[in-house]
Amino acid sequence: MTLHIDYYASLNSPWTHLGAARIEAMAAANGASLRIWPVDFGTIFPASGGLPLPRRAPQRQAYRLMELKRWREALGIPIHIEPRFFPATEMLAACCTIALRETMGDAPAIRLAHRVLKALWQEEKDTGDRATLAGLITEIGLDADAVLKLGEDPRWMERRSADTQAALARGVFGAPSYVIGDEIFWGQDRLQFVERRLAQG
Repeated sequence: MTLHIDYYASLNSPWTHLGAARIEAMAAANGASLRIWPVDFGTIFPASGGLPLPRRAPQRQAYRLMELKRWREALGIPIHIEPRFFPATEMLAACCTIALRETMGDAPAIRLAHRVLKALWQEEKDTGDRATLAGLITEIGLDADAVLKLGEDPRWMERRSADTQAALARGVFGAPSYVIGDEIFWGQDRLQFVERRLAQG
């Protein structure tokens, strides 16, 4: 039986970005399907007992920056620790990702989400800006006007809200989360356990 990974992502999360290429590679290497869910972690955090970054204790905020530097060096991914446009407004990018997932399939949706994350964290682009997003859509080989028009359909905002509630019901509380069956693997630093699970078949 083919394994399936539900991939709960935040398009503002450096941790999602740091794990992006690896989860794609792991899925491909193990013949697993991968579906992205760009849910609203602004809703998920308080509902699951978490706090948004600006409300966390100063010690936790400082430690987060230390960890980002460590992972940047360990993985060789040249992220900006405090990028100029973080946090970006992610609604349009998320809705475009969902629209692609539902109309064109998982691969283009993941391609767009990962391009958005790279633009925010490595290139310091404002991924909440419509013109910037249009350029990123073009870069992945899609018609920007068509994708943006599709993404602006209100049904995708409604779908995102429904997906968010479904994620909460499933036990998801942080980004990124990789779910295989009933097992949740939270964080890109748990990818070794995802790989082990995939290897089990």
